[in-house]
Amino acid sequence: MIRRILHTPPRTVLMTAAVLITLIAVTDWRVELNVTLGFLYLFPLVLLGTKLNWPSLIAVAVGCTFLSDRLDPFSAEMQMPRLLLIFLTLATTGLLSLSVTRSYRREMEGLARLQKEAIARRAAEEQLEFLVESSPAAVVTMTADGAILLANPAAHRLFGVAGGLLPGRRITRYIPALGSIPSIDDTARIFRTEMQTRGQRESGEIFLADVFFSTYSTPAGPRLAALVTDGSEHFREREEASLQQLLVGSRILVAAVSHEVRNVCGAIGMVHENLVRNGSLGGNQDFEALGSLVETLNKIASLELKQSVGAEKTGSIDLRDVLTGLRIVLESYCEESDIELTWTIPEDLPPVQADPHSLLQVLLNVTKNSQRALESASRKSIDISVVRGDSAVSIRIVDSGPGIPAGQKLFQPLQKGADATGLGLYLSRAFMRSFRGDLRYDPEQPGCCFVLELIALPDPEEHTPQSSEPSTEHAANTSLIA
Repeated sequence: MIRRILHTPPRTVLMTAAVLITLIAVTDWRVELNVTLGFLYLFPLVLLGTKLNWPSLIAVAVGCTFLSDRLDPFSAEMQMPRLLLIFLTLATTGLLSLSVTRSYRREMEGLARLQKEAIARRAAEEQLEFLVESSPAAVVTMTADGAILLANPAAHRLFGVAGGLLPGRRITRYIPALGSIPSIDDTARIFRTEMQTRGQRESGEIFLADVFFSTYSTPAGPRLAALVTDGSEHFREREEASLQQLLVGSRILVAAVSHEVRNVCGAIGMVHENLVRNGSLGGNQDFEALGSLVETLNKIASLELKQSVGAEKTGSIDLRDVLTGLRIVLESYCEESDIELTWTIPEDLPPVQADPHSLLQVLLNVTKNSQRALESASRKSIDISVVRGDSAVSIRIVDSGPGIPAGQKLFQPLQKGADATGLGLYLSRAFMRSFRGDLRYDPEQPGCCFVLELIALPDPEEHTPQSSEPSTEHAANTSLIA
C-alpha cells in the first residue's frame, strides 16, 4: 500500500486527500449523530504524510480540527478536551505516516544501492575472472602455509600440470622461494614486490621464474597472490646478446692490440736487419733465434681479424625503439646529476641498418662520456637530435661541456691520458662501421658534439626497390681501421 502511494504523483495524492476532507466535512455537517466524525480525517492525513513535510501536516491537522469543531459542535465543557484530542490524534497520525514514509524511502534507496553494488560487483568479478582465465601469465592465490587455492589455465601450463589439479598442492613444489615469504600474521609488513627465482615444472624441468607477488588478509586468514611468468627465453636471449657483444668487442680489442704489436715488431725487425747487414753478430745463434722469434710474432700480429660477428646480426631496425631504450636508461642518470636532457626526434623516421644492441651500446658510451665531462661544468645539458637525410639518418649528441682539446687523437686505442684503456670511442666507431655506419666528432659545434650516421632503408610499405650496391663512402668504412 505504502509503495503504491509513494509511486503515485504528488498532485494526485493531494487531490485525493482534499476530496476526502471535503466528503468528511460535508458528511459531518449533514448527518446528525451523537458522535463526531473527526476521526475520519485520519485517512487523508495518512495520505498527506507521504508527500508533505511536518509543518504542512501540522497545518492540515489544525484545519481538520477546526472543521470538526465547527461542523459538529460539542458542549462548552467538553469543547477544549475534544479539540485537543482530535488535534493530537490527527497530528500524530500525519507525523507517523511521514516517519514511516521516510524510513521506507531510505530502505528502498539502500536496497537499490545494494542492488547496484551487487550488479557492479558481479560485473567486476566476471571481468576479473575473464582476465585471470585468459591471462597468458600464471595467476596463483595461496594460503599462508603455501597451499594453492586458485590457479588459472596458464599456471597449469607453466607448471606442466593437468587442468584443475593445482588447487590443494603446495606452491613450494614449483616455486620454492614463495614458501619463505612471511604472512601478515607473522609480520606487520605487507609485501608487494617482485623477484626472479628458480622454478620447477611437474616433470622436474627447471626454468627461470619472474614472480610478482603480494600478501593480503581475508576473513578466512592471510593470503598470498602471485603472478608468475617464464623468463627463461628472455634470459637466454639476453645472455646470447651479451656473449655476442663480448665476442665482437674481443675481436676489435685483439685487432687493436695486434696493430700495436705489429708496429713494434716492424721496428724490431728493422733493427734486426740493420744488425744483420752490419755483420757484427753473424753466426751468433742467440741473435738468429731472436730474429726467428720476431718474425713469428710479426706473422701472428699480422693476422686479419674481420668483424663478421657484428655484421651477421645487422638488419632493418626501428630507430625509435633504440632511442626509447636509451631514454629509459639515460633520464634517471641525468636527473640524479642535474643534467638537462632534451630530445628532438621527428615522427617519420625510416628503418635503419644496424644491430640494436650494438647501436644502444654506442649511444650509451657517448652519452656516458658527456655525463663525465659535465661533472665540473657550470651549465649541464645534453641535446639529442635526429636528422633525416635522403639516404641516411644522423643522431647528434651535443653537450655543454668544455669540449675536446685541439690536437687530441680520437678513436685510437691505448692512448696516454685516456680513461681506462681508451677503447670506448674506438670500439664505438668499430661497432658503427660493422653495419656500414660511422661515428665522427664535429669540432664546429660549441661544447662537444658526436654524430652517429646510419644508412636509411626503404620503408617496406612503400615497396621501394633497394640497391644492392653500397655507396663508395660507406663501402670504404666496412673494414676495421687498423
